[in-house]
Amino acid sequence: MDIKTNKKGANVDIKKKENVDFFHQVVDCQYACPAHTPVPEYIRLIAQGKYTEAYMINWQSNVFPGILGRTCDRPCEPACRRGRLDDSEEPVAICRLKRVAADNKDEISTLLPDIPKEKNGKRIALIGGGPASLTVARDLAPLGYDITLFDEQTKGGGMIRSQIPSFRLPDEVLDEEVNYVLDMGISTHFNKRVDSLKAVLDDDYDAVFIGTGAPKGRDLDLPGRTEGEANIHIGVEWLANVAFKHTDAIGKKVIVLGGGNTAMDCCRTALRLGGEQVTVTVRSPFATMKASPWEIEDAQHEGIPILDNHVPKEFIIKDGKLTAMRFEKVKAEFDDQGNRSLVPLDEPPVIIECDDVLIAVGQSNSFPWIERDIGIAFNKWDMPKVNRTTFATTLPNVFVGGDAAFGPENVITAVAHGHQAAISIDLHCQGQDIKQRPAPDVTLLSQKMGVHEWSYDSQVSNDDRNIVPLMELQEALKNLNNEVELGFDEKRAISEAARCLNCDMQTVFTEKKCIECDACVDVCPTKVLTMTSKEADEQILRNKLTVPAKNLEQPLYVSGDLATGRVMVKDEDLCLHCGLCAERCPTAAWDLQQFTYNEATACDNLAHKAD
Repeated sequence: MDIKTNKKGANVDIKKKENVDFFHQVVDCQYACPAHTPVPEYIRLIAQGKYTEAYMINWQSNVFPGILGRTCDRPCEPACRRGRLDDSEEPVAICRLKRVAADNKDEISTLLPDIPKEKNGKRIALIGGGPASLTVARDLAPLGYDITLFDEQTKGGGMIRSQIPSFRLPDEVLDEEVNYVLDMGISTHFNKRVDSLKAVLDDDYDAVFIGTGAPKGRDLDLPGRTEGEANIHIGVEWLANVAFKHTDAIGKKVIVLGGGNTAMDCCRTALRLGGEQVTVTVRSPFATMKASPWEIEDAQHEGIPILDNHVPKEFIIKDGKLTAMRFEKVKAEFDDQGNRSLVPLDEPPVIIECDDVLIAVGQSNSFPWIERDIGIAFNKWDMPKVNRTTFATTLPNVFVGGDAAFGPENVITAVAHGHQAAISIDLHCQGQDIKQRPAPDVTLLSQKMGVHEWSYDSQVSNDDRNIVPLMELQEALKNLNNEVELGFDEKRAISEAARCLNCDMQTVFTEKKCIECDACVDVCPTKVLTMTSKEADEQILRNKLTVPAKNLEQPLYVSGDLATGRVMVKDEDLCLHCGLCAERCPTAAWDLQQFTYNEATACDNLAHKAD
């Protein structure tokens, strides 16, 4: 992919979509985040002790920094360039640094958007009070929309509140960030279950957003299921009952069926409610479990065994009471297409005693309250057909986001859905085409403060990833409300922030200034720069570089023609953004320029304000 300088030769034309996409992808962590949070920028602020500023950058993008700083699925971290440097390197602890900003911020009420006292005459209904709906409310309330939220729970938060245990997410953190949104003048109807979408539409709302999550836990139809019903629980329902204090105890011997994050929350919660022998069983091999690695690690740290390759076959009932489960041992075999089969082993069945069983084998959506004759088309999975860009259904004024749209995902994805749905709702209410999406706000500015000095600390730290300290295990297990992770202190936070490679600081090249002296090539610590002849075939070019560029998902930076007809090529995959190329260059052909990318929100559609 060619990145051309403009006629003046000073800066890349950042308004070209191909250049925006290129530089955005170089900031791998932000690119991987569904909400496109400007990660390096807020990490630099944390390193400077500017926690409030760092929090507000997060709040603009992901809405729930304190919640996500504890519970995010962290798609940013596997993408982190730090983890590519060598096999021993681990990514920056981006998620836990987000919590640092939330834990140490000042009062932010004066920094939140002003809410117009005079509304714009448009009424919006939100069904479900989870992260997607709250994001829609956060984006539309400052524009003067009259917003009403319906939720069957007693408080806002949706499945964040009902499914994430308080030892991972304290109630005070959840309440604080949910209330930042609800205090924007949102009319709330809690303890209100919506049983008819038609009835809501008949109340003359200009748009309706459905963010009801994936509330239905999957069951297992096995022998003994009916007879043992009193002690066999659906995981998501059981966690909700614990969260709302309807359940406060469980038997001493507990089996948790499933290998996802819900199963990990179930087993750790059971341990705190009286379970003395809690066992997790998984059908698949351990290596293919769906739970996040850190969730599995936390469960194992608390002494919970995870038995893989165990397929449940029967609930064993004795004298009318659940006493055990029978499992079949299997092994996974894969065909040429990668399809997996679980092949039974020639071994005796495994019998595990139990008092209670928690079934956490998946979740699904349920829409019995949406009438099938109101204009919303459903797909073969009995879910509304939803456009993945606009989040619109086939009924023009009804939108869906979060887990309710495409099935279970995670909190940060629900936030991203909410932002996009809010744009669509605003466009729809203003009579505009919802397919015309507002462009992101992008800039590219030089960071030069002197000949060899930059506006940020470009030194690359060699520190290992910092480990988040935990509450002492015996103390942590005493109470369901004891937060296990203690978070980074200031020293650890600064050390971890220094590990960030500042990937938003782009090395930008100006061809006409280059004298082809090779100084930048010689000084580059990771050998990502090469001056070479042009090649029409990208793969040939990749193989000609000083170090062959093997990551095909990371585009190459290719300059225009130099005086000799050669080109400057940079493999972005392993660039440290250290600035040594720009410091060594005698003609300033290389420059460090900060690339900022802020995803558009509903507030960026200002056309209707001119009316």
